[in-house]
Amino acid sequence: MPEQRFVRSARVEDIDDVVAVQVAAWRSMYGETLPDAVLDELTGEEAGAKFREQWRVAVQSPPTSRHRLLVATDERKVVGFASLGPAEDDDLWPGTDAEIYALHVHPDHLHHGHGSRLLNSVVDHLVDDGFHRVVMWTLEADNRLRDFAESAGWRPDGARRELDMGERVPMIRLHAAISA
Repeated sequence: MPEQRFVRSARVEDIDDVVAVQVAAWRSMYGETLPDAVLDELTGEEAGAKFREQWRVAVQSPPTSRHRLLVATDERKVVGFASLGPAEDDDLWPGTDAEIYALHVHPDHLHHGHGSRLLNSVVDHLVDDGFHRVVMWTLEADNRLRDFAESAGWRPDGARRELDMGERVPMIRLHAAISA
């Protein structure tokens, strides 16, 4: 029987799985960047409760009809997710510029096409919603998300910021045109 791998809108019953993917992806992505104590604080039980509430609101009461939380599934198990909507940076136009707020695949499920399926679905939704360009923030240092996005044609647009996660974490913004 062929494997069942899909992308669909997230449901309330997916929230615990979305949090598990987020925590595992953050541990994998930030594990070499942040001290263990900081990483534990960002991905521990208290953080998990905040993430659960954040994703519950995203599913049940998104800020606009253009905000979405999508999940990638493998044999009906959530193995990745993407959160998207209008761009939030002051130098962008939220009417035509979109943002991928988060895009993560559980480290145990990398290299099975889940990220590509998520990204394609994100772009389909954004084009349907009338967006022309999409951005996402990623670590400036080499990482899987940046490599993945750049291999799909995304490029840095010159914007930079630093996250204060107990340590200063340099970020860059990538962008891609999604309509002619």
